[in-house]
Order: sequence, then structure tokens, then C-alpha cells
Amino acid sequence: MAQPSVLTNAPPKTRRSDFSPLLREVKEAGLLERRTAAYVIAIGINVICLAAVGAGVAVLGNSWWTLFLAIPFALFTTRAAFFGHDAGHQQISSSRRVHDWIQLVHANLLLGMSAGWWNDKHNRHHANPNHTDKDPDVGEGVMVWTLTQAEGRTGLHGWLSRNQAWLFFPLLTLEGLNLKVSGILFLWQRRKTASARRELGLIAAHHALYFTGLLLVMSPGKAAIFAVIHHMLFGLHLGSVFAPNHKGMEMPDPADTERWGHLEKQVLTSRNVDGGLVTDWMMGGLNYQIEHHLFPNMPRANLRYAQPMVKAYCERINLQYRSVSVGRSYSEALLYLHEVGAELRAEKAIAAAEKANAVAAKAIARAERVKHSHDKASV
Repeated sequence: MAQPSVLTNAPPKTRRSDFSPLLREVKEAGLLERRTAAYVIAIGINVICLAAVGAGVAVLGNSWWTLFLAIPFALFTTRAAFFGHDAGHQQISSSRRVHDWIQLVHANLLLGMSAGWWNDKHNRHHANPNHTDKDPDVGEGVMVWTLTQAEGRTGLHGWLSRNQAWLFFPLLTLEGLNLKVSGILFLWQRRKTASARRELGLIAAHHALYFTGLLLVMSPGKAAIFAVIHHMLFGLHLGSVFAPNHKGMEMPDPADTERWGHLEKQVLTSRNVDGGLVTDWMMGGLNYQIEHHLFPNMPRANLRYAQPMVKAYCERINLQYRSVSVGRSYSEALLYLHEVGAELRAEKAIAAAEKANAVAAKAIARAERVKHSHDKASV
């Protein structure tokens, strides 16, 4: 089956663009230097905000108004996820050990996720973005990203694939739970190692603190509702940040990975999201996805300063650089998902038409038999 149309124009696939001049320019601008002090301040502010929300929950107690605090709690736990992400990329400090503990505190203790699972998955994504055999973010699962993955899907999986564009955002509300479950399963398979046991211990401490804190101030029913709202909004927010970055962009085949250099591999498969400071804050600076993929260890706050350099360099070498508005980024991603499910929808419509024709044919045959019986009786 042919793949759906891609929303970018690839350069000639017979050359590798030179990444060195761009890397040298970025280094000379000092954009790869650590911004540890800025991170300390930002992390401190986020911890204060989380503590303020927790204090608000304690003050309001067993009130329905407490449930509204799940909204800012989801917002600031997503910020914690961003800091855990940055620590995994070694953006904050010069010490790997410091990064490991920052990530363990943010991912495992604050969020109940596995830092080890995230690093394994995310590093494979960065190495081969949008490659269906190597990037776990576009592997076949609840959703499919190519017609080949969608082919032959039936039952519930077939229904999900046919309607995945409409179901995309509703499914993101389950992402917060999925991140926790996937991480725990990953660690349980490695539970004999010291690192996995340490991570499992921190995750257990997270759940004990999280649910004990809720149950101390509100009824079990309200606590459950608060947890559900928090995790739904957390998954929706985090998924909405990562979703528009790659979906609907180039899907390289094995030949492409051999011919493309680092620049093509990262730029052609990524999409930036335009916007001002509000967009930058809500998306954690990861709306500069092209720059993040080219320089994964660049402090997140520096990505917007690198963006003009990267865009200008891509224009000089005639390499497609995709940067669109927030609304356009989501519409392109959803359109691509809709195209992937198009053939399945066509197959379903054909099957339904054939079934309707068969039913009609049986009805006609039955009517003819009845008429023939009446004719014989009248004779």
C-alpha cells in the first residue's frame, strides 16, 4: 500500500548536508554552555508552586472546590516532567551523577514514572526519529502511523485505526497512566538490578505520599476523582506538547537513513511550533523541536536563540525547515492520522456495502419465492 502524502518536501536524497558549520556557529554563540543557575531558580519556583497547590488542597480539604486544584497540579507536574526530560539530556549540570538524581527525583519520586524507561525510549527516538523500525514513538500500538501498520487491522484495533484522528486527544488523557504503567513494567523485568530496585522504591514512595496526602484531607471518592482529573490533564498536556513535533513529517525508510546525515535526519522529521512567550512556556520550549533534535544537550531556554541560526543555515543549503502555528501543527498531525486510517475506512465501507447488497439480494430472492408460491396457489 502507498504511504499517505507527507507534508514536507525532502531535499535531494543523494547528499549529506554538512552539520559542522552550524555546530561551530552555535558553539561560538555560547548556546551549548550550561545554565545551571537558571535551572536552579526555575526548578525552585516549580517546587514552590507544587507546594502551594498541595497547601491549597490541605486548606480546602474535603470540598468539591478542591478538585479544581487538580488543574494547576497537572500544569506544574508537567513542568516537573520537562525538568526530568532535560536532566536525561544532560542539559543542567556538568555532572552526570547530578543529572541522574535530578531525573530520579522529578520522574520517579514526583511523577511516579521510570527515568530508566524514559531514557531508553527517548534516546532511541532521538537517534532515529520517525523511523518505524527504530523509533518507539511511531511503533505500532493503540495508534498506527503508516498504512503498513494499519493494514489488516480488525475488531477494536481496526475501529481505533479508522477513527484515530478523532480519538487522538481523548486518548491522550490516558497517557499519564500509560507512562506510569509502561515504566513499572520495564523496571519489573529488570528488578534484579540495583538501579531498577532503586527506581521501583522511589515510585512506591511516590504513590504512598500521593494517595496518603489525598486521603488525609478528603474522602476516598473525592480523592479518586482528584487523581483521575490530575492524570487526565497531565497526559493531555504532556501529549499535546510532544504530538505536533513529528506527526505528519517525513517517515524515513532504510535507504533514507543510509543517505541522510544528522542534519537531514533531524530537520526533515521535525516540526517547530511558532508562538510567543506563552506558547514557549506552555510547551516547555520544546516547540523548538528542530533545534532540540539537532542539539539535544542544549539548555532548553537557549533553543529559541538557536532557532534563527538553524533556520538561516537550512535556507542557505536549501533544506526544508518546517515551522508553523499551534493550530496548523495540530491540524497537520491530525490530517496525517486521518489519512493513515483512510484505506481502512474505505475497506469498511466496501464491506458494509457488500453486506447490504447480500442482504438485499436475499430479500429479493425471498420475495420471488413468495411470489412464485402465490402464483402456483392461484393456478
